[in-house]
Amino acid sequence: MPKAYWIARVDVRDAERYKDYVSTAKPAFERYGARFVIRGGDYEVMEGSGRSRNVVIEFPDMEHARACYASPEYQAAKAIRREVSQADLIIIEGYEA
Repeated sequence: MPKAYWIARVDVRDAERYKDYVSTAKPAFERYGARFVIRGGDYEVMEGSGRSRNVVIEFPDMEHARACYASPEYQAAKAIRREVSQADLIIIEGYEA
């Protein structure tokens, strides 16, 4: 079964309050086996537009990735994130060769 990923691109308007999002989301990520592959860091936009923060989170499979997003813990965190940032987020299935 292939792994699944959240790919998020975020522009943070309030960095201090964004920390509340991160701490509120942590229990959901732990519960569903999330592993951060990319969490911020330097980047270079080669085509299209970019956002100030890029994140890739790995999950064991699509079921875990979707369940994490739908969980009450993450929904509480999402409410904070929406107040303090603008984001694009997709859930995508990984590729197994």
